[in-house]
Amino acid sequence: MDAEGTHTAIQLPEGSWWDWDVVAWDGGQLRLAADHDLTYHHGLELVFGDPVFVSCPTGFHDPVFRSPSPAELLKVTRQLGEKPPVVVAFEADAGGQEPVSCLIAAERLDIVQELVLRYWREDAGPDQRFAPWVTPPGQ
Repeated sequence: MDAEGTHTAIQLPEGSWWDWDVVAWDGGQLRLAADHDLTYHHGLELVFGDPVFVSCPTGFHDPVFRSPSPAELLKVTRQLGEKPPVVVAFEADAGGQEPVSCLIAAERLDIVQELVLRYWREDAGPDQRFAPWVTPPGQ
């Protein structure tokens, strides 16, 4: 699913997406992963292509996605000099007393739903892939 041109609340596919973390972040991509429990696998990724503004913790729970406020859009637009194609806003439980407000701006957003294993398995199926840090034993 491609959510280019998004300035409204994103719609996630059906599922139990309670536990979230950052699985990859390099110059060209920010990948947030989600599932009901991130111990062994995750089943959903929000892949932000060319992120230009990121304000969120590396791990959080139970996000509530919403449309970015006019003030948030203005803040990002002022910092970047133009309004980015994708701006995603949400409130999430990061372990504190109050939810944290999060904001991510990027050129693209892809929502990927597939099983991603967080540990090595010899018998992984063709419809499964491994998280970036998982390698076969001895490598």
